[in-house]
Amino acid sequence: MPKLAIFTAAMLLVTTSMSFAQHKHPIDVAKIDAALPKAQINSAQRAQVISLRNEGERLHYAGKHGAAEVALEKAKGTLHIH
Repeated sequence: MPKLAIFTAAMLLVTTSMSFAQHKHPIDVAKIDAALPKAQINSAQRAQVISLRNEGERLHYAGKHGAAEVALEKAKGTLHIH
């Protein structure tokens, strides 16, 4: 019985995390898109943010949510948004 409870808890955690990522990443992309036009960054930083944003979106739709999170957080960090 304890093994079943541990397995069930682990599956619930994985499912919840995946569901959260499915909603969080598109919101992060929208935040980046909204902040980019008024961002006070140089052209190299702007190019990097756009690249990271596109990579994060691509990775999200490929199901690689951990990697998408890293890319989108880097982009948001450059823009100084949360």
